[in-house]
Amino acid sequence: MTLELAANQGAVPTMPNMEESPLAIRGMTVSYGQKPVVFSVDMTIKDGSMTAIIGPNGAGKSTLLKAALGIVKPLAGHATVYGKPMAAQRARIAYVPQRASVDWDFPTRVIDVVLMGLYRELGLLRRVLQSHRDTAMACLERVGMADFADRQIGQLSGGQQQRVFLARALAQGADLYLLDEPFSGVDAATEKAIIAVLKGLREEGKTVVAVHHDLATVTEYFDRVFMINTRKIAEGSVGEAFTPENLDIAYGGRLATGQIDQLALAAR
Repeated sequence: MTLELAANQGAVPTMPNMEESPLAIRGMTVSYGQKPVVFSVDMTIKDGSMTAIIGPNGAGKSTLLKAALGIVKPLAGHATVYGKPMAAQRARIAYVPQRASVDWDFPTRVIDVVLMGLYRELGLLRRVLQSHRDTAMACLERVGMADFADRQIGQLSGGQQQRVFLARALAQGADLYLLDEPFSGVDAATEKAIIAVLKGLREEGKTVVAVHHDLATVTEYFDRVFMINTRKIAEGSVGEAFTPENLDIAYGGRLATGQIDQLALAAR
């Protein structure tokens, strides 16, 4: 299969050191059939930052994240976590998938879902101690779901389910949090609760990367942006990368000029 090479456009030169980066991706290429979804993409995440991966529908945002994690097999490229291969750093990573990709009919309680985040501590025997339950309850408390600990996960609303999966990620005690569209299809209260937790993680020195679709909240929620449309368009701080020029390249005329200018103005 031949893939046509094209230069990245609009990239911003401000780049963290790859060896120190919580997540560094180099030359990532993923194809579904004959069509490349992600093509020769480099990304370097800054430690202690909140980065939004943005781009139009079908731009390869979620695929890039899944390829970095090994969920999707790339044609080329690799990812490192804090300078080491992904497989050697699993304990430092927490991943929250898209809610639509989860089987919510599986019969399990909310607290049991959160306890799954403690699988390394529980060991092969999966013996749950009171200390594990205390940790799980503390994580549920942090996302405002402690009162639902004994509910079946399938009985919750979409926003509540998303909070529970975030609690499971918190239970892992990770350094790097990767979230695939965490605000998709949730209510306003849940979105507010989730962003408060994510900002709290950043204040603790953790690193957050989220696939994000709502351009209107990029400047409020994130400090860095990675813009993609199959190829990398731009990467850097919101002020550097979230520009009218880069938005126009990424969205290819799908956004009105006035909308682009308004979004970029909010980043200044």
